[in-house]
Amino acid sequence: MKMMEIRKMSKEEMEAKMKDLREELGNLVFQHKIRPLEDTSKLKKIRKDIARIETIASETTAA
Repeated sequence: MKMMEIRKMSKEEMEAKMKDLREELGNLVFQHKIRPLEDTSKLKKIRKDIARIETIASETTAA
């Protein structure tokens, strides 16, 4: 997900996307503990997306 896409989202959309990403990350981590994932880079991508959303959210609340 790109920064421009996140900036176009409303606050509610960002919160919903954050919830979905956190849930997906939890599921993938659980699956990875049971058996190795084929694409482990997905974990890193999801964590980065979460961080991007949190950064934009903090920028908008600080402004």
